[in-house]
Amino acid sequence: MSPGSRPKTGVDEGPPAARTVARFELADGIEIGGDGFPAIAGPCVIESEEQTVATAERVRDIARRGAHTMIFKASFDKANRTSIDSFRGPGLEEGLRILGAARAASGLPLLTDVHLPDQCAAAAEVCDVLQIPAFLCRQTDLIVAAARTGRPVNIKKGQFLAPEDMLHSVEKARSTGNDRVSVTERGSSFGYRNLVVDMRSFEILHREGVPVLFDVTHSLQLPGAAGSSTGGQREFAEPLARAAVAAGADGVYLEVHLDPPAALSDSTTQLDPERAEALLASLRSIRGAVEVSA
Repeated sequence: MSPGSRPKTGVDEGPPAARTVARFELADGIEIGGDGFPAIAGPCVIESEEQTVATAERVRDIARRGAHTMIFKASFDKANRTSIDSFRGPGLEEGLRILGAARAASGLPLLTDVHLPDQCAAAAEVCDVLQIPAFLCRQTDLIVAAARTGRPVNIKKGQFLAPEDMLHSVEKARSTGNDRVSVTERGSSFGYRNLVVDMRSFEILHREGVPVLFDVTHSLQLPGAAGSSTGGQREFAEPLARAAVAAGADGVYLEVHLDPPAALSDSTTQLDPERAEALLASLRSIRGAVEVSA
């Protein structure tokens, strides 16, 4: 299937042809696209050094108890907020310093968002994976700059794009010679203030060799539904995540906060550590069942 094409409809084509999904290391010893099942977890935004380090240590403990391969994530800036008054984070320089402290305390590899091409080199000095936010997933200069650092690039699928259209973004990154590119499914706009996850996305992108993560918590968002901030439906985290893993997700992305209702961003969708740990355990079981039946 070429970028921009659409699956045939109305014809029984039988089971999909065998596929080869790209396999690579997101970070040292953490593979995506093969037998590995990485989890990317951490708070939506850096609120303070104390909060970020403490959360990284909790994520590390979850990884150790469950034998999960985990990457810690947090954003130094949330440039896409509903209101001008919304909390954005400490910014690039201070944020990267805090992320470095989180790595030192937890021993976990790091992922963070980049919003501008000139942020990429500095972020790559500290972080193992650079992430392109969903609303920036068509920004050519940003994607190319991130890929040119040599770090793996995780591109969030835009809420306004079909999964096939993400192949153009993947090719922008690969044009630099960097083949370590993954896509994260996070739902599609469905009218106003709602998102719906199309479980076909995993198979469609797999057919083109692209590994796909599932963003558990951002898929729960109700954009703008809380007036000056984004609302969400945290109660659907488990059913959506389980469905995505059964549909073929190569890993999961979920935001974890020590006190979600008090979070300065995404307070209606982030999970507390205990709930995240229980969810990851169930997802590992589903993943194992899918592999056995494949």
